Amino acid sequence: MIFNSHSPEETQKIAADLAHKIIKIKKGAIIALEGELGAGKTVFVKGFAKALGIKSKIKSPTFVLMKKYQVSEDINLYHLDCYRVKDEKDLKIPEMKEIMTMSHNIVLIEWAERIRKILPKKFISVHIDHVSENERKISIT
Repeated sequence: MIFNSHSPEETQKIAADLAHKIIKIKKGAIIALEGELGAGKTVFVKGFAKALGIKSKIKSPTFVLMKKYQVSEDINLYHLDCYRVKDEKDLKIPEMKEIMTMSHNIVLIEWAERIRKILPKKFISVHIDHVSENERKISIT
């Protein structure tokens, strides 16, 4: 699916729609976010988290690598930012494999291309491209 977004609010709406689809099927998901610096990956995560009812202020965990948010009693949202990670060997999160394999977890990974080797076979790819200063092309596969 390809979407054109003309504002951060539109990007968040696209993310919210994806979040609702994932929650509806009652399964976890790995969402690999890719795109240039400033493309809107964190904006996408904010819209996704808000749609799940998360009230916390969402900031990219660039320095702590990962933040965990409880969506419900049995669903957790993990937000990773791999900008400072060179590759999967540089990702120092011991429980990462367990987090990605638990069927009720939703994991959003910014700069996912840097750890592609450890992503499961099935994941959702969200690629965000700059079209202009205010327009983004969002490809979800």
